[in-house]
Amino acid sequence: MSAPSHDDRSLAELTKELLRDVSALVRSEIQLAKAELAEKGGRLAGGVGLAAAGAVFLLAMLGALVATAILALATTLPAWLAALIVTIVVGIVGGVLVLLGVRALRRAAPPVPEHAVDSVKEDIAWVKTRAKSANR
Repeated sequence: MSAPSHDDRSLAELTKELLRDVSALVRSEIQLAKAELAEKGGRLAGGVGLAAAGAVFLLAMLGALVATAILALATTLPAWLAALIVTIVVGIVGGVLVLLGVRALRRAAPPVPEHAVDSVKEDIAWVKTRAKSANR
């Protein structure tokens, strides 16, 4: 006996098939969302790591760097001018590191699985179309 054609299936059979298809679709969309969030989370972690490295550098090295640079410059310049020059240089280094970290964070945001959301919207449209054709 051959399998029933699409026209011979009952509404109950069509509904079961639709539910089975929707269930498989939902599972695959969840997998897609997980993969996309994992990828974005990795980029976010990289940005946070860069910003943290910049902050640690600024805090740990600042004291020794400032003191050394001021003392070195103070041998040829007035102490206040040596301190000002060193402060500006340290600020520029720290600012560049923070900007790099912020840029990396912006690339990772928003942490929404955009591809999965778009795919779910397409799936909803497909289900609606299929449900309308089954009702005819």
